[in-house]
Amino acid sequence: MSTVLTQDSAPVQAPLHDRGARAVLALARFEARRLLLSVPVVIAFVAYVAWIVWRTRESWDGYPVLQEADQATQSTPMLVGLAVLLGAARAVVRSERHGTEHHISVLVLRPWRRTAAHALSVVPAALLTAVCVAGQFGWEALKPGAVGHGSPAELAVGPLTVLAFGALGVLLGRVTMSAFAAPLLVVVLLFVFVLGTGPSEVSGLSWLAPAIAETGPDALPSDLLGRPATWHALYLAGVALGVALLAVTVAGGRTAAVRAGLALGLAAAVTGGVLQARGATPSPELTAARERASVKPDLTCAEHGRSRYCALPEWAPRTGTWAGVVDRVQAVAGGSAHDRRLDVRQRIDARYGPGTDTTIPASTEPHRVTVGTAWGGNRVPEFSSAVAAVLVAGTEAAASELCDGRMVTVMWLSLSWQDDPMDALRRVRLDDSVKGSAIVLSPTDPLSMTEGQTDVVRRLLENPPAGVGARVKEHWAELTAPGVTTAEVAKLLGVAGPGKADSCEE
Repeated sequence: MSTVLTQDSAPVQAPLHDRGARAVLALARFEARRLLLSVPVVIAFVAYVAWIVWRTRESWDGYPVLQEADQATQSTPMLVGLAVLLGAARAVVRSERHGTEHHISVLVLRPWRRTAAHALSVVPAALLTAVCVAGQFGWEALKPGAVGHGSPAELAVGPLTVLAFGALGVLLGRVTMSAFAAPLLVVVLLFVFVLGTGPSEVSGLSWLAPAIAETGPDALPSDLLGRPATWHALYLAGVALGVALLAVTVAGGRTAAVRAGLALGLAAAVTGGVLQARGATPSPELTAARERASVKPDLTCAEHGRSRYCALPEWAPRTGTWAGVVDRVQAVAGGSAHDRRLDVRQRIDARYGPGTDTTIPASTEPHRVTVGTAWGGNRVPEFSSAVAAVLVAGTEAAASELCDGRMVTVMWLSLSWQDDPMDALRRVRLDDSVKGSAIVLSPTDPLSMTEGQTDVVRRLLENPPAGVGARVKEHWAELTAPGVTTAEVAKLLGVAGPGKADSCEE
């Protein structure tokens, strides 16, 4: 009997480091799925999407400025980031909590590779946040009244915040191996960053926070913002990378790639942090540009009908909308005001930077009307009141001093053509009232209404007698004569006069 010996060839095995990389990716996919389906993260994303839908439908009254809309995408992702932080930290300590660490330790993946997988598992949450940010900003950009330019660096802040918070959760879990450390940190971060108990003034130090929004009543052109958005995005990316690789290092990862990545992340965080702090202080060139835009701006002008409209370049598409309001006011005016050529000019005060509430002084130029950078909502009756006041008084400066019965004519011109005149009257007054004396808001110096003038205007708007428009045109000269009393205006327009003489007419 002969024996035949056969020798099977050994199977070809992938290199150990290659099998380790595939195992890390496989574990990262598994942990990412668990993280996205965890209760806190699901609730956070549902709330985030609901907030986007609720806010974006009527944000900026349908007339967003995109260099403010991109900043509006930054704060709410911090809530998602906190949920991801909590979920990532709990995932890291899961084996410790369940008492299975001694079983997992015999697997092919060493602790530092498992930590790397946990760090990678937060990336899908950041990508999903990026999708939400893109949806929110895209919705704003597609609105017909949108103007301006968004910044990719500003839009990157939300996803990078989620990435950094998730990496922080991995580090916290690996360092403490405690299930209670992450909730405590979430509470602290919630109070510091989300509930606004941190620094209120924007400075170089405040840019160390994830999101810094600088929006005010009037938006500035994108080239005058002076926000170090690019450096801030680099800072957040460096923090996310550095914290993630620091967690890997703590877990025992000492490879050259880990050390190089950690050095790169720290360098990016430090570089971005230093340069964003410097960029938070306006340069001499930016200060000079803001001064020019405030004193002698470079405007783009267009003719609409009989009037001229000059706007900052990014706001040029809105001149037709302004012209529609001017045409409606002039349509109900009489005398020479019906066909008067107006010079509508956009004015800003950019000298104090974004987020500052400044007052534009009234113009002394005849037939010139000021318009701001905000539009929609209350801004429409404010602008129409400014147009009417210039048609009646001649200049904005003279209109701000009106006290006699001409204010009734001004307010009727401003409000009578609007869809809901009484609501417009309420919105254009500082105290949202329709009775008594009040300040009337305007793009420049405000106007004022006495109690008697308010009574007459309310009667004209609530129950207008037939032919008011024809009476305005017929008696235009008397209605706009300096010194005309409120009682005389009421009589000319066919409504009851005030119960007593106004204080400025006595």
